[in-house]
Amino acid sequence: MTGGVIVLGAGPAGRALAHRLLAAAAPVTVVDLNPERVWKSTFACWTDELPGWLADSAFAARLDRVGVAGTALEEVDRGYTVLDTPGLQRSLTLDGAEVVADRVVGIDGARVHLKSGRVLDGDVVVDCRGALPHPAPRQTAYGIVVDAATAAPVLEGHEAMLMDWRGGIVDRRRLPSFLYVVPLGHNEYLLEETCLAGMPALDLDELKRRLATRLGGLPSDIRRVEYVNFPLTGSSPQPWRESTFCFGAAGGFKNPTTGYSVANSLMSVDRVVGALAAGRDPIAEMWPAGVRAVHNLRLRGLSALLRLSPTQTIAFFEAFFAMPVEAQRSYLSRRDDLTGVMAAMTRVIRAVDMRTRVTVARGAMSTPEWAGDVSGTPPLHL
Repeated sequence: MTGGVIVLGAGPAGRALAHRLLAAAAPVTVVDLNPERVWKSTFACWTDELPGWLADSAFAARLDRVGVAGTALEEVDRGYTVLDTPGLQRSLTLDGAEVVADRVVGIDGARVHLKSGRVLDGDVVVDCRGALPHPAPRQTAYGIVVDAATAAPVLEGHEAMLMDWRGGIVDRRRLPSFLYVVPLGHNEYLLEETCLAGMPALDLDELKRRLATRLGGLPSDIRRVEYVNFPLTGSSPQPWRESTFCFGAAGGFKNPTTGYSVANSLMSVDRVVGALAAGRDPIAEMWPAGVRAVHNLRLRGLSALLRLSPTQTIAFFEAFFAMPVEAQRSYLSRRDDLTGVMAAMTRVIRAVDMRTRVTVARGAMSTPEWAGDVSGTPPLHL
């Protein structure tokens, strides 16, 4: 690679890509309207999803297992990591890059037009600006940060609670929500009422009300509040057809049934760097046929999830977390494991009652507009 890479966006995906390109001695230009903005979201993931090059300062908590609860409390015996958001941002240094604070108004091949009138020329452009506004199912959440003593009663002796449906509002006319509780370090915990997926999703006022109901009133010692509201799909349902390579949440690296994208981007970044360094097409490198099929299957999974009633949703996730961890890992974490993803989906569907199975099948066979063309997706054996 003789010229430079223009990275659009300085969020986790863009900053990680620029950081690793710089480590590979590649010339990099980063464009972001506010490149020094401080990240405020909480990022977490399964520990085995993370690359080995992350600095220790990027971690807030590393847990051996997490609790999950549908009708009863169980544990998932798989490591879970909560990232230290400021530490992660600081660790992804951009020393040596040209950082441009401006707004992108157009992309023409490897040329980027900025609002200021400046035009940047590079060898390749990578769009990491996140999922730009578009019609799609969304995930929403309302969270409060409290001390360990306040969090202890809801944790029931566990280090973290990934998904607790108990005590939530079960109303066939409304979307369900669950409680998510994780340590943030420094004696702080995040308690978050989460709407996993909805179109439309539950609004933040409703989630705040539900969290207060669940806790018997909001505590008086809330340290700060966190809000979540993002689309569960990228701007394009088929990012491999875009003329500009999109990376991170912008480019389909988000699991559409969980909303997790940061770890996937961090784990994939060195492969993207390798492709760029070798002059290979990063779209072809990151989106071979098997990966496209997995992506489409997960879009079908999201379509099915949106059709479930609250009680069916809880039963669905009970069946999911009853599977062996390896089957869970295939569906949640592996972009290229088509056989494993199909087997996991089929296994869950066969474990639920017939009414839920039919609902899932209808959702999985539908093709909502936000999912694009999934006609080439392998069929599930229901």
